[in-house]
Amino acid sequence: MAGGKTSKTARASVAAGQRGAAGGVTVLGEMKFLIPLNLGKHVYVRNISTGRTEHCATDSDKLVEQLRTLATAGHAAKLRDEVKLLQQAHPDHGWDKVEAKLVSEGVFAE
Repeated sequence: MAGGKTSKTARASVAAGQRGAAGGVTVLGEMKFLIPLNLGKHVYVRNISTGRTEHCATDSDKLVEQLRTLATAGHAAKLRDEVKLLQQAHPDHGWDKVEAKLVSEGVFAE
């Protein structure tokens, strides 16, 4: 969104996470980078490097690049942990495929 306005859906998703909904934004005061949507087909990525929350399809190059930016900024281990937690919480949403793609694209490379 070029104008910088956040969509009503994005605001509602973030608000739900702040209230403690599953897949939310914070856990024990820690910010989550990934907010799952649409049964794992999409995700909001909280990119603290750019200060934006981006909507991405989980099979898209846009997601890979968003997470690569965060991994390069030193958040690779936390991102991988979040993806694994999403896989455990939602095993039928395809997070194993997301992790495999991120690994094959070298996002988590040390």
